[in-house]
Amino acid sequence: CLDCCIKCLGGVPYASLVATILCFSGVALFCGCGHVALTGTLTILETHFSKVTTDHAMLTDIIQLMQYVIYGIASFFFLYGIILLAEGFYTTSAVKELHSEFKTTICGRCISAMFVFLTYILGVAWLGVFGFSAVPVFLFYNIWSTCAAMRAPLNTMPSNLPANESICVDMRQYGIIPWNATPGVACGSTLLDICNSSEFYLSYHLYIVACAGAGATVIALIHYLMILSANWAYLKDASHMHAYQDIKSKEERELQDIQSRSKECLNSYS
Repeated sequence: CLDCCIKCLGGVPYASLVATILCFSGVALFCGCGHVALTGTLTILETHFSKVTTDHAMLTDIIQLMQYVIYGIASFFFLYGIILLAEGFYTTSAVKELHSEFKTTICGRCISAMFVFLTYILGVAWLGVFGFSAVPVFLFYNIWSTCAAMRAPLNTMPSNLPANESICVDMRQYGIIPWNATPGVACGSTLLDICNSSEFYLSYHLYIVACAGAGATVIALIHYLMILSANWAYLKDASHMHAYQDIKSKEERELQDIQSRSKECLNSYS
């Protein structure tokens, strides 16, 4: 029983397993945190920057579309990660040792090459997602730093002193809401209320976690790409080795046939 357990543990593709766990974690962080953060962002915009629904109707549709896309990304990568993990199980050398009759085929090598190409495309796409997920972090950081600059003088002055109404944040300049949005800008005490709200605090930190999740997914896909490339090279070498062994066994059979016929001829002459 112990030997069987050792063989089973030896057949686990640990590199693929680590990449799968990292991919699942990154996608889960990006999708879960991103979905909640988008909802909080829409609440902040509707409450403080665009109080007329028709002004940000397109933004609402875009956010809802992005949330549906998040559902699709989570489902796709759940299946894709399982498929790559299964591919790792069937191409690990330990499994080939357990199944001595295992032989590679052209179809198997083509499937491995397809996974390499698809993972490369997904890695490039996730680099774009990682860069895009850093944009809301930058916007929220600008708002947070503006509020921090407003709080600094207030901490050294009487508490009943009003906030500086000349310091403002205009969301219209980022292109998030149209220029005719009302009010479109938050100044002074209103801006401080935004920064002190739970929606802002939660959304800001969720965007940071979502960006980190996208970065973890990029690392996982790079890890997958290295694993798949090594597996494809192994399958290619294995196919060449099988072809060499087939030719060698065929030549040995032909040599044995020649030797047997020559012996028969010598026996007939004698």
